[in-house]
Amino acid sequence: KGEGHVEGEKVENPDTGLYYDEYLRQVIDVLETDKHFREKLQTADIEEIKSGKLSRELDLVSHHVRTRLDELKRQEVARLRMLIKAKMDSVQDTGIDHQALLKQFEHLNHQNPDTFEPKDLDMLIKAVSTRYK
Repeated sequence: KGEGHVEGEKVENPDTGLYYDEYLRQVIDVLETDKHFREKLQTADIEEIKSGKLSRELDLVSHHVRTRLDELKRQEVARLRMLIKAKMDSVQDTGIDHQALLKQFEHLNHQNPDTFEPKDLDMLIKAVSTRYK
């Protein structure tokens, strides 16, 4: 009673069940540090987000935000490569096509493992929305 949400208070979100849940949360947290992007996110409707219109706003975020997103993406690609290596080690099968395995991960552009681009945000949004149709 009388307890409301305090501004700046961290709200604990339930686990989405996605294997890239932590990456998704980190990307959102970083994007919300950019005032312009946060405002666009708050005013966007679900169709604008799903259509990729919001992803184009990524070009307008600060250099610091882009640098942090690039680092998050490199960490996620490294995590996925470790998963692939662990799977390969458990199977002990040579001739596995790494690119084919990476294509399983639809939440990022595996062809560009170094920088976070609008396409990455679009793919992340589409992967999440496909999961929750």
